Amino acid sequence: MANMWYSIDIYRRLISVNIRGQLQYRVSFLFDFLATALITVLAFGSVALILQRFNNIGGWTVFEIAFLFGMAETAFGTMDMIFSGFDPPYFGQRVRIGSFDQMLLRPVNLIAQIFGSQFILRRLGRIIQGSIILLIALTQLDIQWTAIKITMIPIVFVSLVIFFGGLFIIGATLSFWTIESLEVVNLFTYGGTEMIQYPMSIYPDIIRNFFTFILPAIFLLYYPALYILDKPDPLGMPAIAPFLAPFVAMAVFTLAIVIWNYGLRFYQSTGS
Repeated sequence: MANMWYSIDIYRRLISVNIRGQLQYRVSFLFDFLATALITVLAFGSVALILQRFNNIGGWTVFEIAFLFGMAETAFGTMDMIFSGFDPPYFGQRVRIGSFDQMLLRPVNLIAQIFGSQFILRRLGRIIQGSIILLIALTQLDIQWTAIKITMIPIVFVSLVIFFGGLFIIGATLSFWTIESLEVVNLFTYGGTEMIQYPMSIYPDIIRNFFTFILPAIFLLYYPALYILDKPDPLGMPAIAPFLAPFVAMAVFTLAIVIWNYGLRFYQSTGS
């Protein structure tokens, strides 16, 4: 227990130093923050303009798409800020230049060091804008709220954070063998969050089947959204599908920890 609290204290101190360093140049931070927020607004704005022309995408209205978009952006932005130490390109560079070896030699919890090594505060721009879009969607949609639906909102959010955090850890672990970061990992992290911002029913069978049976992202947001918005399921999945998000997230995260421990056991220094 004492070791756990010590690791938490180390993490808190590392994050504090990280944040102070980013706020040292306040004008630069402000521009980064605004740029991140603006990208989110422009991305959804382009979708809204298309929907204004065609009224819907696959039967989903602009505010229903806004629900998917806002939830995905808020959750992924939160994950990207918390798990940024495991971001595959960043972590791969650490392995390549040998700074990860330095972490292994320190008498401090390794996970606390990695989490504390990077905390990108400007991601708040993405989180805030995503939250605003989500809030607008929730106020404009005629949702018949129940206790289950209200509970599902934070559960889906946390599940998305854990799910994509697990993918970051898997991508970081692959750097032990590849040295160079694998760009293909970005297809499932940054690309994955772009994909779940739209209804899964609009994608070709091959893509939908992959994200259903191989990497089951379909259960993280699409099916909970169907339940919350009282929309019919065009894919005919079992009635339990909307409630699988936390189980899928924990399964992926557990797999990530297993892969991480395996990779760490057989890690060989780069010699840098």
